[in-house]
Amino acid sequence: MSKVRSALVIGGGIAGPVTAAALLKAGIDATVHEAYPAASDGIGGTLALAPNGMAALDVVGAGDAVRSLALPIRRSAMAIGRGPLRTVPALPDVEPLQMVDRGGLHRALRDRALAAGARFEYGKRLVGADEDPDGVTAKFADGGTARADVLIGADGVRSTVRTLIDPAAPGPGYTGMLGFEGRADVAVDAEPGTMVFAFGKRAYYLYWVLPGGGVGWGANLPSRDHLTLTEARRRPAAEWLRTLRETYAGDDPGGALAARTSAETLQVVGALHIMPPVPHWWRGRMALVGDAVHAPSNSTGQGASLAAESAIELARCLRDLPGPAPAFAAYERLRRSRVERIAARGARINSAKTPGPVARKAMSVLMPIMFRAGSVEKSLGREQRHAIDWDAPVPA
Repeated sequence: MSKVRSALVIGGGIAGPVTAAALLKAGIDATVHEAYPAASDGIGGTLALAPNGMAALDVVGAGDAVRSLALPIRRSAMAIGRGPLRTVPALPDVEPLQMVDRGGLHRALRDRALAAGARFEYGKRLVGADEDPDGVTAKFADGGTARADVLIGADGVRSTVRTLIDPAAPGPGYTGMLGFEGRADVAVDAEPGTMVFAFGKRAYYLYWVLPGGGVGWGANLPSRDHLTLTEARRRPAAEWLRTLRETYAGDDPGGALAARTSAETLQVVGALHIMPPVPHWWRGRMALVGDAVHAPSNSTGQGASLAAESAIELARCLRDLPGPAPAFAAYERLRRSRVERIAARGARINSAKTPGPVARKAMSVLMPIMFRAGSVEKSLGREQRHAIDWDAPVPA
C-alpha cells in the first residue's frame, strides 16, 4: 500500500493535468501549480495524438472529449520534391491520429482534471524545493509555499524541477529548425482526412485538408539561429512569410501554400527541440514527467502521447508501491527504454528533413521499400499499439 497521499504537480500544460487526473484516480490528492497568471489555451497551433496517446487519455476519461475536438487522420502520404503522392500503409486495428488544436486540448485536459477533483493554482513560478523525511515543500517566486508528499515536474523542456533534481542535467537540444503553421485557401491533391509529409527542394513541410475548407500546413524551416517563441515572434509575420515563400518557391504545393497564407493566419512556433537522454528522472521525493524528461522531436508525432502515457504510469507506480523511491524507480524502469527508442527514431527523421539532391534521389528509390506494410508494422506497430493496463499491479 502506498504511503503517498498528496502531490504537487508543477506545470499546467499537457502532462500536468493528465498527471493530476491520474493521481486522483489512484487515490492521491493533487494540486497543479502553473507559472502563468491564468489558464493558458496553449500556443503553437495543432498537434497530433497517436493511438497509444489516446489510449492513455481514455484511462483518465479524457479521450472522448479530445476526439470530439479533433480531426481524425485516417490516411498518410509522402511526396519528394514535385513527385507524386505515395500512400503510406496504415496499421490495421488502430484508431486514426487525432489532430487537435493545442488550446482546445489544454481546455479538455484541464476540465477533466478539475472534474476529477484537482485544484489549479496560477501565478506560481517554482524557484526551489526543500525535502525532509515527511514531505517536500515547494517555494514560489511570489513568496508562497506549498507542501505535499511528492513533487512532480511537468514543467516542460525548460524544467526547473529537472535542475532541482540534478543541477548538471542536460537541457533541450535544438533540432536546427524553426516551426510555423498556417492556413491557405488552395486546392491540393489530397482527400480530407489525409496527412501529407512533403520533402521540398530546400525544406520539409506537411499539410492536411481542413473540414471547413482550405488547407492547414506546417513548415520546418532550417535555421542556424536558435530563436525562442518570444524571439521569433518579435519578427513581423510578414517578414517570416517572405522567408517561407522564398524557401518553398518551386515546391508543389508548398509554394502555393506559402503564397496563399496571410500574416494573420501564420502561427510562429519558434525553435523545435528534442531532449537528450536525462540521467536522473527522480531524486528523493521529486520526479519528472512529460517534456521535462522526454521531449522527442516533433517528427515522431509522439510528444503529447508519451507525456500522457508517462503520467498514467507514474500514478500507477505511486499507487502500488510503498513510497516515493520504489515508485519512482519502477516508473523509470517502465518508461525509459520506450521513450528513448522513440526519441532516437525522431532524430533519424530529422536528419532526412533537409536532404540534398543526391539524398532526395536515393529517397525516391528507397520509398517503395519503406512503404511496404511489413516495414510500417515493424517501425510503428509496437509504438502505436502500446496500451497501459491501469488495473494491473506494478511489481516492486
